[in-house]
Amino acid sequence: MVAAMNILHVIASLAPETGGPPRACLGMARAIARRGHRVTVFSTDHGLAPALPRGPIEEQGVAIRYFPLEWPRGLATSWPMAAALMRETGGYDLVHLHALHRFQDWAVARACRRHHKPYIIMANGILDPYIFRRKRLVKRAAELLFQDRATRGAAVIQYVTEREKAASAPHALGVPGVVIPLGIDAAAFAALPAPGAFRSRHPEIGARPIVLFLGRLHEKKGIDVLVRAFAACTRCGLDAALVIAGPDEGVRGATERLAEAEGIAARTLFTGMLGDDEKMPLLADADVFALTSHSENFGIAVVEAMAAGLPVLVSERVDLAPEVEVGGAGKVTAVEAGAVAEALAAMLGDAAGRRAMGERGRRLVAERYTWPQVGEALERLYAEVVAAAAAGSR
Repeated sequence: MVAAMNILHVIASLAPETGGPPRACLGMARAIARRGHRVTVFSTDHGLAPALPRGPIEEQGVAIRYFPLEWPRGLATSWPMAAALMRETGGYDLVHLHALHRFQDWAVARACRRHHKPYIIMANGILDPYIFRRKRLVKRAAELLFQDRATRGAAVIQYVTEREKAASAPHALGVPGVVIPLGIDAAAFAALPAPGAFRSRHPEIGARPIVLFLGRLHEKKGIDVLVRAFAACTRCGLDAALVIAGPDEGVRGATERLAEAEGIAARTLFTGMLGDDEKMPLLADADVFALTSHSENFGIAVVEAMAAGLPVLVSERVDLAPEVEVGGAGKVTAVEAGAVAEALAAMLGDAAGRRAMGERGRRLVAERYTWPQVGEALERLYAEVVAAAAAGSR
């Protein structure tokens, strides 16, 4: 039996449109709270309504505190958060820090040194070579100013797949790593609404099979590859619809123009960001989920699709690809339109094969990617880190 701990998570933003990190942070916080531990989350108010309460908000056993975002906003700077960390870190057993190259890394490392408290860094794919190289001059400046010292001071770096850990090793500065994946609420996906609701709202789709992309519309997601592959399938006679769902991070306009140029604009639907009440009907009506990313340290949308019983098509650069392939939950391809088109055509042409892949995906999620499993693994890690820190301070 692990003694109750007081855990603090720190993240730049909990705004849903920023993608996976907020969901991961809140999911982990709730999972560990359900195991009887006290959990608090510090975040800035980035992307959230101006009327949001600044005091603690209690949600599913987790106290959430928002601090004002200040200049320079690109670093998610918040001096009130830094002040709170300096005052209050001594009251926590451990701090779990999400992401790198942000103001919070400096603030957490500084506060933890002052109060002699351990902290864990969740890499969020940032040490993967593809992401590590992007905006290298800006990141290098942050590393020289504070990030390298903050990274070296961490007790451990958390990765979500073995592939992420291996790829990140050259940039981890010798800090030990541990793999704990993300989870989902599998029960929510086991009780999807009856098929037909999404199609009824979009009659232009008709009875066509739906190929679904669900996530941020970001350059790294390889949506252009998917569009070209889908267009190649339609030119070969496959009658399907492509649904691209998620918030725009700079590529929607170019993707719409590409769909027009490829002659598939009439078959392509952009929904924007969807809430759960809209996402679940879409998953119930979709036939194939596709994620052709250039870099993806996990891919929570892949796990959600598998939990919904969808076969998944992922690029070899999605770090869940080995699990998808070994588990028989879908197909893995190169990030190349021809390879994606071939795999997509095979899946769309085999309804029985899609059903079998979907069932294998459901089993894979149940075995590995649920929040109770993640909470248990986090609890063990936290207890080990706290015990090691206590022993080192004697």
